[in-house]
Amino acid sequence: MDMDLVIREASLDDAPLLAHLTRACWANKVAPSSTGHKETSESVAQELQQGGGFILLVNEEPAGSVRWRALDADSSTWEMRRMGILPAFRGEALSQHLLEAVIHHAQTAGVEELRLGVRSDQARLVDLYTAYEFELAPELEYDQEYKQEHTHANPNEPAPHVMRRYL
Repeated sequence: MDMDLVIREASLDDAPLLAHLTRACWANKVAPSSTGHKETSESVAQELQQGGGFILLVNEEPAGSVRWRALDADSSTWEMRRMGILPAFRGEALSQHLLEAVIHHAQTAGVEELRLGVRSDQARLVDLYTAYEFELAPELEYDQEYKQEHTHANPNEPAPHVMRRYL
């Protein structure tokens, strides 16, 4: 498959597209109780103002996205969120392009650490992130204190594994 790949930074005008991409990428893939299935343009726009996002285009068609935001307590640490690839584009290792884009952008911005949560039912993703020098950080478990600071942790699901990479 000949693919022209472009990753572009998302603007506030992209909030509806990002909300749609997250819902479409997560459909039939992520537990139905996940808040990603209920994303709105408003919630995405608010999150973009606290961080940013990238949209992956394949032959000029949106194929996936990822977002990040600075942790309130420490702006030198970013949390990666909501990475996903549409079903029609899976199997081409495209999420790696989004992951590399966030890592590079964080390094350029002087960020010291990236964190992400991996759902307990997505264990194969731990291997992907480990290949990019992320490591499990059990000391950062989504405990009550972490849940208050990060309101997206879903109380209806097992706590995600937190992974980190120092830059």
